Amino acid sequence: MLREWIIFALCLGVGGHVALGVMLHAPDLWPWSAAGFYGLVSGLLVYAVVQSGRLIWRMTHRDSQTRSKERPDPFSW
Repeated sequence: MLREWIIFALCLGVGGHVALGVMLHAPDLWPWSAAGFYGLVSGLLVYAVVQSGRLIWRMTHRDSQTRSKERPDPFSW
């Protein structure tokens, strides 16, 4: 559970940095009054992308782990 909170906090931080970068490099796109909102939305989008990537990773590696469990390990006693 702690790992999930750490991932969530890191994603919010990355989202805040994305929003800050957009505001500093293109200030006419987003007003400064909505900086917190855009930082939160960016962070949640980053979190969704990270969780999707983790889900795809688990799905692809779960199949390879089940296949490796079916074959006997030649180095086990």
